[in-house]
Amino acid sequence: MADEMVLHAQRFINVTYSNGALLGIPKLEENGRTGWTVMYALTRALQYEMGISSLSNSFGPTTLAMLGEKYGKVDETTVPSANFCRVIQSALYCKGYDGGEIDGTYNSRVKAAVAKLNLHMGVDGTYPGTSLWPKVIKGLFNMDAYVTVNDGSDTIRAIQRWLNGRYILRKDFYVIPCDGHHSRDVAKSMLLAVQYELGMADGVANGAFGPGTQAGLKSHTLSVGATGVWAQLFSAAMVLNNRAVAFSDSFSSGLSDAVQTLQSFLRLPVTGLGDFQTWSSLLVSYGDQTRKGEACDGVTAITPARAQALKDAGYKYVGRYLYNPSTTSLPEKEIQPGELATIKQYGLRCFPIYQTWARSVDYYSVRQGVVDCMNAAYKADQHGFKAGALIYFAVDYDAVNDEVSSHILPYFKSIRDQMNRMGSPYRIGIYGPRNVCSRVSAAGYAETSFVSDMSSGFSGNLGYAMPENWAFDQIVTKSVGSGAGALEIDNNIASGRDTGQGDFDAPPPLKQDIGFDLSYLEALATEATGYMKSIGRGEQSNNIYTRRQCLETILAQDDVITAVARRYRMRKALIQTTAFWEFCHYGTEDLLKDAGVVYYYTGAIPDWAADMPGVNKFHDSSTGIAQTQGVTAINAWNHAISKGLVEGTPLNASDTRPSPDADRYKMWWRVNQDKAFDAQTVGLIHIWSAAGKKGDLQEEAPMRAPALDYTSSEIYDVLRRYQGYVEPAYSDATLRMPLYDIFESYNAAIRGA
Repeated sequence: MADEMVLHAQRFINVTYSNGALLGIPKLEENGRTGWTVMYALTRALQYEMGISSLSNSFGPTTLAMLGEKYGKVDETTVPSANFCRVIQSALYCKGYDGGEIDGTYNSRVKAAVAKLNLHMGVDGTYPGTSLWPKVIKGLFNMDAYVTVNDGSDTIRAIQRWLNGRYILRKDFYVIPCDGHHSRDVAKSMLLAVQYELGMADGVANGAFGPGTQAGLKSHTLSVGATGVWAQLFSAAMVLNNRAVAFSDSFSSGLSDAVQTLQSFLRLPVTGLGDFQTWSSLLVSYGDQTRKGEACDGVTAITPARAQALKDAGYKYVGRYLYNPSTTSLPEKEIQPGELATIKQYGLRCFPIYQTWARSVDYYSVRQGVVDCMNAAYKADQHGFKAGALIYFAVDYDAVNDEVSSHILPYFKSIRDQMNRMGSPYRIGIYGPRNVCSRVSAAGYAETSFVSDMSSGFSGNLGYAMPENWAFDQIVTKSVGSGAGALEIDNNIASGRDTGQGDFDAPPPLKQDIGFDLSYLEALATEATGYMKSIGRGEQSNNIYTRRQCLETILAQDDVITAVARRYRMRKALIQTTAFWEFCHYGTEDLLKDAGVVYYYTGAIPDWAADMPGVNKFHDSSTGIAQTQGVTAINAWNHAISKGLVEGTPLNASDTRPSPDADRYKMWWRVNQDKAFDAQTVGLIHIWSAAGKKGDLQEEAPMRAPALDYTSSEIYDVLRRYQGYVEPAYSDATLRMPLYDIFESYNAAIRGA
């Protein structure tokens, strides 16, 4: 929203410094909206009025020092010039304070605004009156707020004002925002405050969690009954870490109870004390780096000697990478052949990580999410992870909040959508800084978080509490073992939310199918459509789609078909052949039957159909790209659920109530509307058919489940069972066998036989 006085401030800059391009003061857009561009211009104008020749956007040590040296403080007696005063007045307006008429006069309105600013900052006790002191001026020329904004916490604001008021005279302490939100600046100010209270001199206190600070905290354990500034600092740290406690100078029993809850959450010893490990976890993201973790991750293959070294060191869970796009860098980064078997043999468990580059914002996009999801799922399957494993997709850089909104969230939404599309073979986790993990998880795109807390300087870690769904907390790099068992790992604390997997599928004896290569499209289309025409199944007058359109529709589901085929160790050609054959036979008669089903379940039977024979018996029809009936889909899914092949709630195939809530209709509608779901269902129908189709009108003798090494007779039988047990199922299956061979020949060429 535009502000009239901010607009006046912008005009003042543009008019007064009309030769600003030469001076280094850019011309501003006169839109009445404040922002960094405006604050930078005002900073440069202030520097110019102070006689600084080299202007900068930064209100740095030179500007601050010169303010103190030249004026000490700024008020009606020391303001050096009218334009200097106008710059101050403009800055006040950009902060939301009444700066007067931007007339160059340090008048009563300016004084009232300065007094209010000092009060809001919490420095009014140190700087009483209506003068502007250098550090306050520095705080005026930025975008920090000194009132609660955006649903900020009044308690956090009280802490921010207390910190400002208590420490503003220390050399390296500057005014922090008082907006009710934890932040990087607030986190650093807390460390400085601890160092000041430990007695560190200016210049020694630096806001870093070094050996001196750690040693000092070890002698400041707090328990119930403790009072004073240390209790205030501890309670403040608890509040800033999203703990529902009062900001107080007394360590109460209620605070002790909250500490126990926090300690349990962070997997610290539950003492209820303000001890060193708890102080550490409250002040820096990695906490006490001497803690022993039960989890680790690394880029080194786990050999028998290394597995033993990890086990001896107390590790249970090992994070390993699914993929390494480089053939030269970190040659053992990707899980090596036989490695998971070694992990299992030594009683360890493994959680998979997926990362290619992922180190800058331009990597993340919706398209990249699709690619990464597919590759991660295929790689997880290839290495032997069972369905349901949590894969941690990496954000391995300091993504700022705007980048999370613009790039990271759409990327993870894309991963989630693609994983759902492929039948959810694996679950989704996130590796990254606290803020990224929390926001992606809150959006529903990740189940658990693997937190890169070791990167304590990341803005996404500083000022953010531990994500509620954290599974692993990465705190330090260390070496384990010796000799052949030596390896470098990242030491992680485990919460127990994810225990990885300790049993793995053996590698398939034959190569599995991979994604379709579009360079084969024209050749495949020529063969497949030509074959259909040669057997008299080319375009018919009642067909809705051409054979080419049918083929392209099936290939558009290739990601799903590939995922299903790999997950259940079957050939893609089984699904491709069935879906293509059935879709080629979808005609106008099928459309009418589908309409009848919708009319029946929604109660919207039109007048013209009311007297049609059997109109109230339209319980089901063969629909969707694979001509799947609702009852067939329910039976196949129920079978898969009972065998643990998919997750879900069984449906009642006999529920044909004339209601949209009927189970038969809900399944029918989904296969009718969702091509990806229908393609997945084809694979499950083949599995159910091989098991004998129990639950169908007629049971057949069980046969071997679809496998990569199916014989021709097994392929024929499972294709036939999809269509039924009476003609034309047998003769059609004979006709579909050459079509299977066509699809399989291209799949074999693409996968490398």
